[in-house]
Amino acid sequence: MRPSKRVPNQLRQVIFETGVNRYAEGSCLISFGHTKVLVTASIEEGLPSWLRGKGRGWVTAEYGMLPRATHTRARREAAAGKQSGRTQEIQRLIGRSLRAVVDMKALGERQVLIDCDVVQADGGTRTAAITGAWVALRLALSGLLKSGALTVDPLVGQVAAVSCGIFKDTPVLDLDYDEDSDAEADSNFVLTNDGRIVEIQATGEKRGFSVEEFDALFGLARAGTQELFALQRAAVG
Repeated sequence: MRPSKRVPNQLRQVIFETGVNRYAEGSCLISFGHTKVLVTASIEEGLPSWLRGKGRGWVTAEYGMLPRATHTRARREAAAGKQSGRTQEIQRLIGRSLRAVVDMKALGERQVLIDCDVVQADGGTRTAAITGAWVALRLALSGLLKSGALTVDPLVGQVAAVSCGIFKDTPVLDLDYDEDSDAEADSNFVLTNDGRIVEIQATGEKRGFSVEEFDALFGLARAGTQELFALQRAAVG
């Protein structure tokens, strides 16, 4: 039995609250069980210098954890004067995941900045951030389409992410902290709604895992992200 009493193929309760920031063009508070991430999408009518004049846009992301998002207070990275390697890796992952479903030429010479702030962490913060970021991005781009600033929708699909792992020799979906900290192996799957793989991160923590176990994890991830895609669509109307 899992610590959360869930069956192996069961997600935590996933809740999207949209429009939680009155100023951002798109915003979403996503909850994966006790993990909560505030995501905003901001439109800027400008580009980094290396992209100017190329007739295409850009989507990028920043990620951070609030000081008391975990059991003990962590020092703000701004106070330390630099981002951790983990933070840099996660925000690059979020950016890559979103760009996989955006037509940059259709976006035009503007950029969308996604900010993901972890309010509370109980495992799976990066997967929750990616899944919620798509909702915030969808809302922001819908606003541009409604205003006439865009005539072609740059968002060509959905992207969502979920963790899977081997816990007590059983492949399970959507690890919370108790499972993640004691799993034999864990993984993160970033998938699109048409079945494409954007990224897979898989690690043997206590032991190696077999191809058959990997296939089981992949199967859980595909089924789990289909549930997430449906919840995303419901959230954006």
